[in-house]
Amino acid sequence: MYQGTAGWRVIWLLLGALAEFLGVTAGVVLTALGLDLFLIPNKIAAGGVSGLATVIHYLTGSPVGLTMLVLNVPLFAMGIYRLGLKFGFRSLYGTISLSLFVDGLARYLPVPTHNPLLAGIFGGVLVGLGLGLVFRYRGTTGGTDLAAAVLRTYTGANVGQLLFLVDGLVVLFAGFSFHSWELAMYALITIFITSWLIDLVQEGISYTKAFFIISERIEQMAPVILQEMNRGATALQARGMYSGAAREVLFVVVNRSEVTALKDLVYRTDPHAFVVLADVHEVLGEGFKQWQKYRPPLS
Repeated sequence: MYQGTAGWRVIWLLLGALAEFLGVTAGVVLTALGLDLFLIPNKIAAGGVSGLATVIHYLTGSPVGLTMLVLNVPLFAMGIYRLGLKFGFRSLYGTISLSLFVDGLARYLPVPTHNPLLAGIFGGVLVGLGLGLVFRYRGTTGGTDLAAAVLRTYTGANVGQLLFLVDGLVVLFAGFSFHSWELAMYALITIFITSWLIDLVQEGISYTKAFFIISERIEQMAPVILQEMNRGATALQARGMYSGAAREVLFVVVNRSEVTALKDLVYRTDPHAFVVLADVHEVLGEGFKQWQKYRPPLS
């Protein structure tokens, strides 16, 4: 029995590893398409190692993918030195494959547009979707995220702030090199779109809402929610810092289509209730999205 369970565990782990490999590969291909179709041909250096490699490509004629790989070598060396072998090598596949796809696909792909605004928007969409997939499947492509992690060990600053700083310096360098601040501004648009889509792919579209309800009539409200809306509710123990009084906060998660109905229900039960409504990007469990497949069994 134990051997059978162990065998299934190995199979689930292998399927999970295969899914992560395919997910990272798909993300890398989308990122390479965004660079080759839109960003590189239009001189849009949207931060990161790929942006720096784009500037160097136009200054020296060196292939963008190869330049990305060369630029990542010292970053990997510093990553291994400051963060350990595991951190450095887990980015190896994504970094090498992205460099190979960028140079390998470039010779076969047309340039759909030379309008820098369109190129910045569609390039940002593809790169954002691609990097979002890479990160969702626990891969990385080296670059500025690795540089920011290394800098953090020296400065202690927030990684997001360091990423913004590094990408900003690349955009400034591109503006000086191309003698065009318009291209730099288009690059900023691309960075914004890319960042937004990375978060969207990792966190998902907000299709549910969370209610935090503070009321003196929690006991009357909870059964109505259970019966009329067929939704679960959880009472959280809390204490008012001004009054010092103990009270309960009702936590309820509903679909967007149920928001108005729950508001009406709360108001009908207690017109003086204090309600906080928040976006929820992903809900896993009964009544909502099921857990993803290929998860190893717990026993």
